[in-house]
This record gives sequence, structure tokens and C-alpha cells, in this order.
Amino acid sequence: MISTEKSKQPGKPLLENQPRRALFLMILPAAIALIIGGCTAVGPNYNQVEPKAPTKWHSELQEGLNVEQTNPVNLARWWIILDDSQLVTLEERAIEGNLDLQVAQSRIREARAMRGISRAQFFPTLDAGATATKFRSSEETGTGNEQDLYSAGFDASWELDLFGGVQRSVEAAQADLEATRENRNALLVSLLAEVALNYVEVRTYQSRLEVSRANIKAQLESYELNDSRFQAGIIGELAVQESLRILEGSRSQIPRLEAGLDAAKNRLAVLLGERPGNLHKELATKQPLPSLPLSVAIGIPAETLRHRPDVRRAERELAAQTARIGVATADLYPKFRLFGTLGLESLSAGNLFQSSSRTWGIGPRTSWNLFDGGTIRKNIEIQNARQEEALIHYELTILRTLEEVENALVNYAKEQQRRDFLAKASVAAERTTALAQDQYKAGLVSFNNVLDADRALLVLQDELAQSDGTVISNLIRLYKALGGGWNAITSAESEK
Repeated sequence: MISTEKSKQPGKPLLENQPRRALFLMILPAAIALIIGGCTAVGPNYNQVEPKAPTKWHSELQEGLNVEQTNPVNLARWWIILDDSQLVTLEERAIEGNLDLQVAQSRIREARAMRGISRAQFFPTLDAGATATKFRSSEETGTGNEQDLYSAGFDASWELDLFGGVQRSVEAAQADLEATRENRNALLVSLLAEVALNYVEVRTYQSRLEVSRANIKAQLESYELNDSRFQAGIIGELAVQESLRILEGSRSQIPRLEAGLDAAKNRLAVLLGERPGNLHKELATKQPLPSLPLSVAIGIPAETLRHRPDVRRAERELAAQTARIGVATADLYPKFRLFGTLGLESLSAGNLFQSSSRTWGIGPRTSWNLFDGGTIRKNIEIQNARQEEALIHYELTILRTLEEVENALVNYAKEQQRRDFLAKASVAAERTTALAQDQYKAGLVSFNNVLDADRALLVLQDELAQSDGTVISNLIRLYKALGGGWNAITSAESEK
């Protein structure tokens, strides 16, 4: 009887204290984890890399270029400086409707969700479940009776980030998100430049068609003049056929120019997210090319590298890869997990929710990969090699950026000089053609002189029309090289 009393009375408080002890066993490792995990993230810490840039541009600045600091507002919407309202409208429509840009926006949302998944690893998981089982035991080993088993409960698990593996994965996911944003920005820079370049191409084709048609009109007059003189017996047939050859040769250029014009319009429509052909009526009327600004501020190389989204993207990719070294390194260390269960279990559905059906369990769990044939260490080597690749790619991106800007500076200045020479040559060619026509009518020179003058005039006027467009296009490429346009949309729009 004495032993029975001891098992009932003194044992009762012992049973009441068991949950408290189990809870203490769970809280103690968690507290230790918070202390250790707060300062023990394995792997290298990333220190942001600043791009190394020369103090000044190598190319000599000419034709309105200067090293004044770029105005952020002007650089963000550089196409407004070109003073063409239709171009401004097209750029706004491209920002709104371009499908590649919409894909880039979706990838930002995807990267943001991936970051959320990484952050979720900081928190415990909780599962709920319920089962109803009917089973029969063996007559050889049991009673052979059929029984029902009902259970319901919660399972909780929490992996403690003692060595910072989760922390590093969150760092990598955050850097990936920022790199994805910069990728969208780089796409926006290219998109806005392509819209402007195709618009200039449309206007250039229209100018070239106007030049060709004006020359065809003059050549038709020469042909009709020669034909009438041949019919009158004043000249031979050779001059008539020569003038006809030049006329038809010029006419043959029209279909090629019209096809190029249609292709430029179709390409522009696709950039706006519209079907090919949608802009043909809108751009049917010939308009002058956009205007050149008197002065273009380009700033210094370091400023450009800070503006370029592709440089910033490469830097964020380097940061992400550095964090992944820590993720791989954390696999070398043991993992600590806390688990617990709380539920109900009964042989009868009616008794499932009675206090006597309660079950629970709580405790820590530790696992440590002691041997894997070197897999973890090889993975660390892989991540280190990828970090080295990311660093090299970052440095290469800087070099290519500097190359692009240097070439854009030279091309913009030199094409303006070339255009000036072509303009003077075109004026001289017009005068030469007029003199040759007068002297031919007076019988002082042969028709070959007129043909040579007409041919030279057509070539020079066509090259001048192309050069006018190339100057504007080279300015657009310069703004693109400077990283202009990536912040043309607000931060609120960019997060959609």
C-alpha cells in the first residue's frame, strides 16, 4: 500500500512538470542559436565593389560635347531634348506597351517571391493532419481482432540557423532581386534607344525617298528633252538611251527604299507592343528629323559607370555569388532542428476529443554529414570559381562600357564633320549639274557631262540624307552608352 501511495501522490506533480521541462529543453537551444547565429555566418562577407574608372575620357570632345555633369532629369528623358513631339509620344507608348519590358517586370516579381521563400526558412513550419484507420492484427502474433484508430494533431519543426546558411541564402536572393531590377533597367535603356533609332530611320527613309523622287523628276525632264531633240534629228539615239538608263536606274531605287521604310515602321510598332502595320498611317506624312541640341553634357567616366544599369547588374551578380559561397560552406557544419507534436489519438471516434486522448512530444534533433566523398567541399570550390567568374564579368562589363562610350563620342563628332563636307559637296554638285545642263543645251559639251553630274548629285544627296539621320542616331547611341533612360519610369511603376 505504501508503494501504491507513492506512485499516485508524489508522482502527480512530476507528470505536471514534464511539459515545462520539455519546453525548457526547446527554448534553451533556441536561445543559444540566437546568440551564436547572430554572429556566426560562415563564408566571406561581401564588400561592395566600386568600379575603377579613368579620370577623363580618352576621346577629344568636339562638336558640342562637354564634360559638364549630366543633368539627371535630362538624362532620364533624353529624347525630349530632341524636340520632336511624335517621338516623345512613341517613347511613352513603348514604356507602357513593350512586351519584353513586361516580361522583365514579371521576372522582378518572380525574384521577389524567391527572396520571400529564402526568408521563410528563418521561421518554424507547422503542419496539421488527421487520419482514420481500420486495421486487423495477426492471429499469430496478436488477437486477430479488427480495430479503429483515429488521430489528429499538429507537427512543428524549426531548423536553427546556427552557421548562417539561411542568412547567406537570403543575402543571395536579395542580390538576385536587385540584379533582376537592373536587368529590367538595362532593357529599358535599350528599348528607348531602339524606339528613337527606328523613328529616325523612318524619317531618314522618307528624306531619301524625297531626294530620289526629286532627282527622278529632273532626270525625266532630261529624257523628254533628249527624246524630243532626237525626234527632231538634232542629236543621236545614244543620248536618249543614256538618259533613259539613268532614269530607270534611279526609279529602281524607289522600291528598295519603300521596303526599308515599311520595315522600319513595322519594327517600331512591335517595339511599342502593337501589330505590324499599326503605325503606317500615323507616320505616313514626312516630317523633319529631330533637332540636335547645341550642347551635350557627358560627365566623367565614373559618373557614367554609376548610371549604367548593366554595370550595377554585374556588381549585384557578384554579390549574390559571394553569398552562395556561405550557403555551400554551411553544409560543412551540423544542423540543429527543434521539433514538437501535439495531437489527439483514440480507438473510438467519440473519445477522440476527450482529455485522455491527448498526445504530445517535443525535443531537439541534430544531424551532421560526416562523410560524402568530398561533395560539399567540391561544391564550395564550384561556388568560389563562379564568384571569380562573376568578378571577371564585372570587370569586363566596365571595359565594354568605357569602349561603347568612347566609340559613341568619336562617331557623334566625326559624323557631324562628315555631314558638313557632304553638304558642301552637295551644293557644288547642284551647281555642276545646272552648268552641265546649260552647256549641253548650248551644244558646248556632250550629254556624258550631264550624266556624270546627275549621277554625282544623286549619290551625294542620298549620302547627305543618310548622314543627317546618322548624326541623330549617333547622339541617341551616345545617350544609350551614358545609361540614359533607365529611370524613365517611377519606382511605383517599376514594382508592378
